[in-house]
Amino acid sequence: MAWKELAVTSRYPEFVEELLSAAGAQAVTQRDAADTPVLEPAPGQTPLWPTTCTVGLFPADTDLADPCQLLRDSLPSDDRPHFSTREILDADWAHLWQQGVEAMSFGGRLWVRPASKPLPPAAGDDAVVVELDPGLAFGTGTHPSTALCLRWLATQDLAGCHLLDYGCGSGILAIAALKLGAATACATDIDPQALLAARDNARRNGVDARLQVCAPDALPADFRGDVIVANILASPLVALAPRLAALARPAARLALAGLLPDQEAMIRAAYAPEFTLDAPQLADGWLRMSGRRR
Repeated sequence: MAWKELAVTSRYPEFVEELLSAAGAQAVTQRDAADTPVLEPAPGQTPLWPTTCTVGLFPADTDLADPCQLLRDSLPSDDRPHFSTREILDADWAHLWQQGVEAMSFGGRLWVRPASKPLPPAAGDDAVVVELDPGLAFGTGTHPSTALCLRWLATQDLAGCHLLDYGCGSGILAIAALKLGAATACATDIDPQALLAARDNARRNGVDARLQVCAPDALPADFRGDVIVANILASPLVALAPRLAALARPAARLALAGLLPDQEAMIRAAYAPEFTLDAPQLADGWLRMSGRRR
């Protein structure tokens, strides 16, 4: 089977990574765009190369003009991305990904690991473990925005809570919340592949009985969440502000991610009428904003 590869050189490689995933890339990697002799960073860290090329792998029937246009529309105006494409032969991308990723810790006792990787001794007997292998939906814990949300969840008292994961991707945030003590969770996404991945990952982690997975327009009319997480991108988060407010109970906790530092003001303006927001948290050039429903 052949695939299409879209390689993007940009000043914002982490942003490109998320946009390629949102556009349907089934694998995303980063590499040196020049020939700089430095080591590749660990998962979740900022690339060390002065010029980084981010590469997305798409099914052979994909029209790459669409993700290219998404990148042009979404990247900051001071960026001048360069695009190149080619067809490549099939490979076992999941196996290659697993070779390079070890178990990762978020907030102490929360761990995410591929099925093929053991927990290190440092995990301890009280470790909360999410088992997740790469698939066709965004969210494995290696991206800074996902890591920021996982760390936030690990600090929350979720016992008895009802959580909403809006833009769930792989379902990693909802699954982690359930393992951390949430009573129930609802995972929603506009991508049908994400819904399939979230259901499958929930079954593998033994929490499928407490997780409802559905498209946004299929959310129960009376749903109200105690905790809402949305790891998407700035523009859809701005548009979703009234919707998320309507889905939140009074004093519900909120975490928003997938944001760049210069997007904080637009998010704060959109959510200020219904939420009080704390100071943002920054990791590897990405922001997480959290707060409470008024």
